[in-house]
Amino acid sequence: MATLLERLTIPGSDDGRFGPLNLKNRVVMAPLTRGRAGVERLPNALMAEYYAQRAEAGLIISEATSVNEIGLGWNESPGIYTEAQAVAWQQVTDAVHAAQGLIFCQLWHCGRASHSLFHPHLGVPVAPSAIAIGDDQIHTPQGKMPYETPRPMQLSDIEQTIADYQRAARLAMLAGFDGVEIHGANGYLIDEFLQDTTNQRTDEYGGSVENRCRLLMQIIDAITAVWPACRVGVRLSPNGSFNDMGDSNPRALFLPLAQQLATKSLAYLHIMDGLEFGFHGNGGPIMLSELRSVYPGVIIGNVGYTRDLAQMRLSQGDADLIAFGRPFITNPDLVRRIEHDWPWAPSSDMRYWYTPGAKGYTDYAPYEACAKGAAMPEPALCHA
Repeated sequence: MATLLERLTIPGSDDGRFGPLNLKNRVVMAPLTRGRAGVERLPNALMAEYYAQRAEAGLIISEATSVNEIGLGWNESPGIYTEAQAVAWQQVTDAVHAAQGLIFCQLWHCGRASHSLFHPHLGVPVAPSAIAIGDDQIHTPQGKMPYETPRPMQLSDIEQTIADYQRAARLAMLAGFDGVEIHGANGYLIDEFLQDTTNQRTDEYGGSVENRCRLLMQIIDAITAVWPACRVGVRLSPNGSFNDMGDSNPRALFLPLAQQLATKSLAYLHIMDGLEFGFHGNGGPIMLSELRSVYPGVIIGNVGYTRDLAQMRLSQGDADLIAFGRPFITNPDLVRRIEHDWPWAPSSDMRYWYTPGAKGYTDYAPYEACAKGAAMPEPALCHA
């Protein structure tokens, strides 16, 4: 029976270029957008400190990192589309490795979940079809704005995007990452191609499940020409409604997709199976056990996991790793808290999660400091 603190080895490449990844535990730090890269979108020393504080995780997956300029959709999030950005990321990967950690870079394109104010010289966002996000507004460099109707991508746009993913993967290698994760979840570009709520194309990228999966598969092929498949993960959100998503028949899409991904010998399949980001309601939630039946490789479960629920999923064999998001924000020593059964600091105060500077970012106290009564700057929360 696997436990959260048990090691896991992900095999290396067949040609021996990349050795196995030896994860010291089965706790994954989930991607967490934090908006600390500045308007230049360059990683910095503060970000290096933040990730190093959390390097006890068996694996860190970086915050979502844009593969090109038109894919931007969040204020002061980092990029990986220039050499300067790759060089800046090196201070982060060096800090994580110095703390004996492992870190993958999550490759991101926001698709329609963007706004022309992020890339005024490139115009409105791009997407598979001209369907705008119908709820809420987007935070832009000039404040909250309604979502725009995106421009449907031409075949030339798709070809360029695939090339941008490959270039970003190459730059991630230059930056010193241990691998990359393809963000195919949460209503961003790849997910928009996958789901029929956002994809109404009639060409080879629309209609059938095979066609809607084509872009993801071509991106995987482009990236695995740079990285071996054993260093490439994919993230999916079959149950989520975030960014106005919800395929009409999720099982007919995501189970065959997982079966197809099983042929790629990837490092892992990262599934956002929890419902805390919202549930689209189209059929019952897709469970990890269903995906396990068609995907025999490494599976990461994510969203809303407690220590007990995580251990249950591992014990049942439905997942091999469990990713924790918000708990890692306020608990930089989350692995030690799990190990010693210490209480977790609550993660309900979001006032400073996306603001510049150390407050709400690197100033959360480890449990042992709290237990000794250390005075920590607000909002450093110790424990409930």
